[in-house]
Amino acid sequence: MFDNLSTRLDKAFQTLKGQGRITEINVAGTIKEIRKALIDADVNYKVAKEVTDEIKQKALGQNVLTAISPGQLLVKITNDELTTLMGTESVDINITGSPAIILIAGLQGSGKTTFSGKLANYLKKQGRQVLLTACDIYRPAAIDQLKVLGEQIGVEVYAEPENKDAVKIARAAIDHAKKNNHRIVIVDTAGRLAVDEEMMNEIARLKEALNPSETLFVVDSMTGQDAVNTAKTFNDRLNFDGVVLTKLDGDSRGGAALSVRRVVEKPIKFISTGEKMEAIDRFYPDRMAGRILGMGDVVSLVEKAQQTFDEEEAKRLNARLRKNQFDLSDFLTQLEQIKKMGNMKDLLGMIPGVGKAMKGVDIDDNAFKPIESIIRSMTPVERQNPDMINGSRKNRIAKGSGTSVQQVNQLLKQFGDMRKMMKTMNKMGGGKRALSAISPFGR
Repeated sequence: MFDNLSTRLDKAFQTLKGQGRITEINVAGTIKEIRKALIDADVNYKVAKEVTDEIKQKALGQNVLTAISPGQLLVKITNDELTTLMGTESVDINITGSPAIILIAGLQGSGKTTFSGKLANYLKKQGRQVLLTACDIYRPAAIDQLKVLGEQIGVEVYAEPENKDAVKIARAAIDHAKKNNHRIVIVDTAGRLAVDEEMMNEIARLKEALNPSETLFVVDSMTGQDAVNTAKTFNDRLNFDGVVLTKLDGDSRGGAALSVRRVVEKPIKFISTGEKMEAIDRFYPDRMAGRILGMGDVVSLVEKAQQTFDEEEAKRLNARLRKNQFDLSDFLTQLEQIKKMGNMKDLLGMIPGVGKAMKGVDIDDNAFKPIESIIRSMTPVERQNPDMINGSRKNRIAKGSGTSVQQVNQLLKQFGDMRKMMKTMNKMGGGKRALSAISPFGR
């Protein structure tokens, strides 16, 4: 996400030379490079020019403190301008009403149906009763997909496959929600491969009939400026409440995220990466600006951990750590929790300084699979007492997991070293600190 833009901006800041003051002369080249970086990232040209003009205006004549360089000062100014460009503050969705109705709109292939499932899961985790509604009357696969997602996250899906009137389906779903105590109804609508009058008329009729508390427009961020132009067309007709950017993990440029707020004048409310139902984040402009500039996003990282890690499980783990009982079953549980947090490279990019260090490094999200396979090929007794695993057991585990004896040996050695370290820390009274490194609930 934003890899190319981050790299280009980093190089631009390094070109700013001199000390004392930022002047028209020493800043000109840097501003030019920032503008080129934004345009190459598929940011709207007019927006890129406006932003760089604002950065230049604020930077000119600024005194540079002895503790920082002109480049560092310009990073701070650029961070502030990018934050303003993307909306300054996070804006939550409006879920008032009984039930609250959330209308999801967008082109076919933008990720509407997957996002509907993710949003339902997001709201369910907040303790809300949610009903998903399948109103794509043209694509049976969309109804089936929504049913699969609903089953996956434990959320009911209302559908009438034979009914070809989206408004009637949605109204029936709302009646069903009222009778069954669903507090939120998420309506997944039909899309087309391009904007057409029939689709616009249908979504307009749905909005008028349902009077939703929230209308969200879903855009595929990989389409860059096309996404922004489509958003403007929909907004002129629908006057939606907010934008959702999907597939950000597949776009290293990020122009849509930087342009859409300024062009459409509607807030970005959610971003979505990957196919996992947990891969949804509320959008924070200041945090995103920090990530673009390689400053990390520790707050979002901690929030992801808090959403993923179970507090009761963390307490159980804490007790086992203190008693030196941490075994391979516990280790496997922790791996599964970490995987739920999302794409590993994005997670590492949230740690200040690590994002820049990881540029160009390919991190395989399947790297944990051999470890998981090895542990799952062990008996419960072997997981609890890895010291008992002899040569014949290692051969059996290697064959069962599709790995080599060398890989089994490596895992056992690394786990043994980790247990020794934990045992030493417990003797020194640091067991709780050890848990803090694994889970935010261990503090």
